[in-house]
Amino acid sequence: MREHTAGMRPPRFLWVPFELGRPFGAPNDPAFQTKVLRALLALLERKDGPVILEDFPEDAPAPTEEEMAGWVCPINLPKPAAAEEPAMLEDVLREIDRLAPWYEFGREARGGRSTFGVSGLAIEDAARFLHGFFDGLPANPVPDVALGEALRLASEDLRSWYQEAATARPGSGATSRALADWFWGETAAGRMLLTLRPICAKSADPGVRTIAETQIVPRSERHRHA
Repeated sequence: MREHTAGMRPPRFLWVPFELGRPFGAPNDPAFQTKVLRALLALLERKDGPVILEDFPEDAPAPTEEEMAGWVCPINLPKPAAAEEPAMLEDVLREIDRLAPWYEFGREARGGRSTFGVSGLAIEDAARFLHGFFDGLPANPVPDVALGEALRLASEDLRSWYQEAATARPGSGATSRALADWFWGETAAGRMLLTLRPICAKSADPGVRTIAETQIVPRSERHRHA
């Protein structure tokens, strides 16, 4: 985040206006990626400073034909409508039940590899733990870390599990932007995290407050109405 970097004042920093997770602009475009890298390395030759925060002047190239073709989840999920907290958990658990075969299919296709599991919780238990913050401070199911860190790990697991399930279908061609729009805009899990963030931001636990303010919901998705 640019404002965080400005506050930290590193000796050299190149800010880029690209999608989060794509620091060089776009995949499969070595010419543009090289241009970004050269702009970064050129900062090392500058004699001014001691702090240089430079803005890269170009946007990323337009989406490829594959990206423009669009993407859809392999199953149709009903649009989340639950506003009450108990029903919200029920909606998430129903989604998990419907997505579970696709998550397993994708994991097997990747030779058993998965980014899910950093919390050590089963996906249903991660959802229940997260939902427990609506009622205050739940018991910490990850005893080796503080409660705030357990909140972070469980929320990351929920997002990664959903995204791996949603992209399991061969040839899905999903972009990170499409996945973000789907998760935060069309799933009960995304709705739960959006609703949970302002509640946790007022928690009595300072670690929980910090995670809520910085990591439960990406800054680019906070405009969404839970």
